Amino acid sequence: MAAIHITDIENAINWWRERSPSPDGITACREVRALAEVYALMVYYREPLCDEQTMPGRAREAWLAWYATTPDAPCIAICSTSQGDEVCKGCGRSFEEVQHWTVMTPAEKRTVWRRITMEGTAWRFNRYAERALEATGIDHPPPDSFKAPATQGPR
Repeated sequence: MAAIHITDIENAINWWRERSPSPDGITACREVRALAEVYALMVYYREPLCDEQTMPGRAREAWLAWYATTPDAPCIAICSTSQGDEVCKGCGRSFEEVQHWTVMTPAEKRTVWRRITMEGTAWRFNRYAERALEATGIDHPPPDSFKAPATQGPR
């Protein structure tokens, strides 16, 4: 089962809200309503994942439209799996993930993206962060919500 994480549903809702704002501050566009229904059920049942295949059609279409705006591959053109590493130092994907990337579903790709972002150990998140941003066409750093929490010292 390929699953979509609740944070991706939230991101898609926010993307649609920005793209198609409410005309009166109350009503939401069709895509937001479809995604919000899925989101509400996930929250109610305390489910962090939604099955990609059984997601209602309108919600899936809205999610896929948001997904199409995200960078496809985390590759930063420093592939250590080609040198025999099991996990790429550049992007953080396993050898199998790199090999099968082109046949993975959107939810499978987002699962990998979530894992490598949460780990934050790949060079794309530290040494070569600027290169990764250039490769994806993003002109600003990733949101702080993806960064490891900073430890606070004494005040």
